[in-house]
Amino acid sequence: MTRERTERRWPLLVGLFLLAPYLGEFLLGNQPITALPWLLALAPMYGGGALLVREVGRRLGGGWPVLVLLAAGYALLEEGPIDQMLFNPGYLGLPSFAGLAPIPGLDISAELVQGSLTLHTIWSICVPIALVEGFATEPLRPWLRRTGLAVTAAIFVLGCTALAFVQYDTYRFVGSGGQFGVVAVAIVLLVASAVLVARRWPGPPRIDPRRRPAPPAVRVGVAAFLVSSGYWAIDTVLSWFLGAWPQLAIWAAYAAGCAVLLVRCSHRAGWGAGHRLAVAGGLLLTYVWYGLVHATDLGTPLPLALAGTIAFGAGAIALLFAAVRAHHRHTAITVVPPE
Repeated sequence: MTRERTERRWPLLVGLFLLAPYLGEFLLGNQPITALPWLLALAPMYGGGALLVREVGRRLGGGWPVLVLLAAGYALLEEGPIDQMLFNPGYLGLPSFAGLAPIPGLDISAELVQGSLTLHTIWSICVPIALVEGFATEPLRPWLRRTGLAVTAAIFVLGCTALAFVQYDTYRFVGSGGQFGVVAVAIVLLVASAVLVARRWPGPPRIDPRRRPAPPAVRVGVAAFLVSSGYWAIDTVLSWFLGAWPQLAIWAAYAAGCAVLLVRCSHRAGWGAGHRLAVAGGLLLTYVWYGLVHATDLGTPLPLALAGTIAFGAGAIALLFAAVRAHHRHTAITVVPPE
């Protein structure tokens, strides 16, 4: 890796390091605009995790299925052993997980597991990776050497450890051995699945000549926005009529349908980096409007929530336009393989 190439990658590394907590906490509405200085405190865990997922995934090969599996492992790690939200009803100010689909014998909320997998896998990890890769001339190659990867891992561990201590000091809660064990096994299975997928399907997806060409990237982005917005709308409406377990079944069917549709589209001729960026852009715009809803649900005063949505949303949209411009500039001089 030449010095010039390394210098070009520093903005990408720093960008992903900061973008993950920006989307995962602030654009979502978890944190108000007054808490923006805490971005740097959250970056070692969020940003370090996103960098590790990307670098390990790109080294393994196998494309986005591998990244998604690794991101799901991160989601369970953050909300399980680190902040213990999956184990501790007091985290939400509740006496128990009754009504949140508690798993018998474990006292883990299946509804919170579903929410964690959705939020962190997609928006905290995968969307930031896709957006930052839009700026890269070589988006499918690793950006770190082994030393850089080791340093990133150390920063990630320190960030996770610090947050775990903060959470314990706040709630004075430690989950049971069974709870930690089940989540640890799930994380190991997700990582093992990522390795297996990378070995079984190491190259880009096979193009099926019998299918129609991939739709224009703009249409893909609009579809991603509508589908992801539909998820949040359905999730809200269903909570008025159905219990947690029926909601989980519907979520699983909806998520599976979306995954199948995305995989089928990615096997069409013409699918490429522009389409991946369009999917990320559509998902990003969904967070812009949902962040206001989520912030007010958490009790943030409407003026403060609105100010955060406008500021964070404007920043996210500006970043998306910059990524699209960079992508068009790069594709004018090089060809990015399908994935």
